[in-house]
Amino acid sequence: MDALIHSIGSQDTDLQAAFCDYVPQVFRRASFRQWCAWGEWNDDYRAFALVESGRVVANASVMRMRLLLEGREVTGYQLGAVGCLPSHRGRGLARVVMNAALDACGDAPVLLFANPKVRQFYPRFGFQPRMQTLFAATYDAVPEGPPAPMLSLDDAEMRAGLAALSSEGVPSTERFGARGYATVASWPVANGFARPLRQLGTEAWVFAGVEGETLYLDDVFARESFDLRAWIPRLIDRPIREIRFGFTPERYWPEAMVAGEDTEADLFVRNLRVSQEAHRFPVMAHT
Repeated sequence: MDALIHSIGSQDTDLQAAFCDYVPQVFRRASFRQWCAWGEWNDDYRAFALVESGRVVANASVMRMRLLLEGREVTGYQLGAVGCLPSHRGRGLARVVMNAALDACGDAPVLLFANPKVRQFYPRFGFQPRMQTLFAATYDAVPEGPPAPMLSLDDAEMRAGLAALSSEGVPSTERFGARGYATVASWPVANGFARPLRQLGTEAWVFAGVEGETLYLDDVFARESFDLRAWIPRLIDRPIREIRFGFTPERYWPEAMVAGEDTEADLFVRNLRVSQEAHRFPVMAHT
């Protein structure tokens, strides 16, 4: 039977199941099952899948996003889950689903983060590579006060709370960032990839964890700007000497220093002019 392209949306439960079967065959550690069970697949996410005999054999997904470019909000898209079953490679199927996904994006800005092994693939579709900067700050601190509570996104109320803070609060960065991406941030949580989610007061949550003498602050979701430094002793369980940021920290730590280039995932952009200043798209907003 010939393969046909299907646009899989939030209500297409049968095709979602086929998509969930496809993902771990291409991305060995990844899964969409818990994310779907949480109800996080909403109208912003659409998979353009090539289906053959009931199986998804190739796919390119599109996440609609509220992008922030130097403080200006624009509607854009982020691609993810791009690939093809090993048994079907070499037949140009990834190109077919990429074209279908990009047709759906029209002339809107598009970005994606790619494995460095496939960095030659995306320029064929008009994408250009852009450097992502690592930010760090030297900061000596010791644990003090009661630890900031941990939150679990297994709880539907917690997921709703994250969605509200992400959509209505101040973004962690306006240089090159996004707003309203809670369903993106919940995916690494559902897969066990994310650092713990901690509560700082009533209206601020952070993804953060300590490794060695370094505190990693992956993202901040807050109703209003606040004094992040005051909470550092309650985010750590041992002395630290450095903080590393998973976003451009111009709001919360403007004196942070450039600490190299992020080489774990290559950023590619299409119809998108990003900041000329050093920047890092929030890691919790990566699809």
